[in-house]
Amino acid sequence: MIAALLIIVFLFGTGIAEAQTVCSPKRDCHGKIQRSQAQVAAFKRGHPCPANGKIRGACPGYIVDHIKALCVCGKDRPSNMQWQTVEEAKKKDRTECLVTR
Repeated sequence: MIAALLIIVFLFGTGIAEAQTVCSPKRDCHGKIQRSQAQVAAFKRGHPCPANGKIRGACPGYIVDHIKALCVCGKDRPSNMQWQTVEEAKKKDRTECLVTR
């Protein structure tokens, strides 16, 4: 019993058990992960565009980014969103979904 408990503590402590978590985000007919436009709009109402201060429409040079990517079980909620420059987003996008499935 103690050995099993130690193994569980080890797995969670090293992140191995966490890495084995499987999620299946909703995808459209082209395989792209679907985002809720209502959730993005809610984020924008609480966090105006850093470039122009608007809560609707385009935000030049910025995108709404998920802090924890949807492809790794991040929530599609305003609490998991942030403004990010297009340049930073491109860098982050190259690596954030490279998870062993």
